[in-house]
Amino acid sequence: MAKIKKINHVAIAVSDVDASLAFWRDALGLKVDHVEDVPSQKATVVFIPVGESEVELVRPTSEDTGVAKFLAERGGGMHHLCFEVEDIEGMLTDLKAKGVRLINETPLELPGRKMAFIHPKSSGGVLVELYEITAP
Repeated sequence: MAKIKKINHVAIAVSDVDASLAFWRDALGLKVDHVEDVPSQKATVVFIPVGESEVELVRPTSEDTGVAKFLAERGGGMHHLCFEVEDIEGMLTDLKAKGVRLINETPLELPGRKMAFIHPKSSGGVLVELYEITAP
């Protein structure tokens, strides 16, 4: 079976990055590593390292995204938990064989990483992302 290496990040859906940073950066004292526009996900992401993992503040840049729908229905909050895995294709194959409902049966490829989502109906209501780092 493919192996989970660690929690890569916890994603927080936000509508206002500056207001969110008042807590994450200013109140908690966490440092922003960088901000990235992710056109394939129609989002702007603020990366905040915490030990070997990250908190990611995700702001949708379009109203037709899952994060925008999440914000409209629930307001801001934890959007998903991301596990870094050694072999994402193997993990997806194993999960599918076990009857786990997947949003992505094959990974999406972005620069330096592959990613896929597990449907929250298979994980007790938590959207789970799998990540494989492909660049050193």
